[in-house]
Amino acid sequence: MPAQNNEMKRADKQTFACFRARIPALAAIFLCMAPVLFAKTPRPAVVAGTGSALTAAPSGPASALTAALSAACRQDSKDFSNYLTDANAAAFRNLSANDRLSIMERFVLIDTKGRPLLSTNLQGQQFFICEGGDSSQKFTLGASQVHDHLAYIPLTSSEGDTLKFGLVREDGNWKLLSIGLLLIDIPQLQKEWAAQDLKIREQSAIETLRGLAAAVDRYKDAFGKLPQNLAQLGPPDSTGVSPNGAKLISAKLASGVHDGYEFRYRSYVPAGSQTPVFEIAATPLEYGKTGKRSFLLDPHGYIHAADHKGALATAEDPLIPVESTSTP
Repeated sequence: MPAQNNEMKRADKQTFACFRARIPALAAIFLCMAPVLFAKTPRPAVVAGTGSALTAAPSGPASALTAALSAACRQDSKDFSNYLTDANAAAFRNLSANDRLSIMERFVLIDTKGRPLLSTNLQGQQFFICEGGDSSQKFTLGASQVHDHLAYIPLTSSEGDTLKFGLVREDGNWKLLSIGLLLIDIPQLQKEWAAQDLKIREQSAIETLRGLAAAVDRYKDAFGKLPQNLAQLGPPDSTGVSPNGAKLISAKLASGVHDGYEFRYRSYVPAGSQTPVFEIAATPLEYGKTGKRSFLLDPHGYIHAADHKGALATAEDPLIPVESTSTP
């Protein structure tokens, strides 16, 4: 028993660590609890036995689990909420359409609408298959372990890795409760994902600043001068590559917007110098949602950052350590 308890504690710590990692929350749980569980596989053939689309109403925990997977596979948010506990269902319905879609995609690890199938082989094993356009996910259901109002159902990959889903009986119906040892908490997941997305967008802004600086240097090498604006780094017109369209960045970035940030470029001649230099600023389009920090790439290529509530960063702001620009 002590050994088993220690193993559960280690699993709890592993799940918690993965939950806070940069991998999207539910996907992190899958990948960390079972490294190859639910990995994308080529489209499988229906296993020998019976196979049919999932349409029947669930009557037990296994049926409820496959129905939840089916709803997620079909990207049917209204149906999917039926298999969440009341508190989670209310929180799920209050999410934006994109956030609801993100949860369902992470739940089955397919980012396109799929076709759910339930198949049984000759040995009586049940398989749930979500057939996507280019990839599919296959889940093998183990025997349900029912204890009063709680049920645990193992799902196993073809490689033999297993993860238990927990369900609870609520108002006479079976609802999703946990994945592995981690309780499903939609409000908390939303906070975790929002924080992760904000951090990723801030890192993207830093990398974009570096890329823009490199594009400006290439422009200068090609045309012997600095561009006047970002548009001159963008796609050329019908006359071909020229100082007015150097084809160094995308049209969207040339417009000054990328991944939740607005980018402002300016060139100028510093006092006491005859050589023009440039700087590029980046500010969040929606402060607090697409980013908090503002950034400034100075004429020396260093990036300054600070939380200015959406206003421009300055050269007096702290420098970003070099290591943080390469690690999201």
